[in-house]
Amino acid sequence: MELFNKSGALIASVLVMVGALIACQAKEDAVPPAPVIEAVAQKLSVHGGAAAERRLREWADQGSVVAKRELGMIYQSKTQHRNEAMRLFEEAARAGDSESAFQLAEMVRTPRGDGADGPGRAATLYQQAAESSHPKAALRLASLVRGGEAAAQPAAMK
Repeated sequence: MELFNKSGALIASVLVMVGALIACQAKEDAVPPAPVIEAVAQKLSVHGGAAAERRLREWADQGSVVAKRELGMIYQSKTQHRNEAMRLFEEAARAGDSESAFQLAEMVRTPRGDGADGPGRAATLYQQAAESSHPKAALRLASLVRGGEAAAQPAAMK
């Protein structure tokens, strides 16, 4: 009986997701609300699927900050998509998304050798996220400053 309930719940959630995607396809120019985008991203990260990734890409191209963040989070762990993830996080962070600023800071914290990344840039991004009440960003910023890793400390921290 318990197995039936779990599989029934899985089937119901898949049907809801398919219905949401169909509804969004009916309104090609409409970007759905954040919870729908996040649900599509969650399904994509769990089950994969070219259609879901394509839909997220379309919403990101239409300017959805949430779609940019979610697509960046999916690309973040894929080496071949690292630069794309950073670009998406950068765009979303500039639009005020604190989670994107935090994720980008996590990516740039360790320098890659080109001088553009590192603790100084990470500190600036952590501060941006922390100012929007992102608790992990505030902790990471304090850790960078306390450890002296942030040579170019954010103005508010000097």
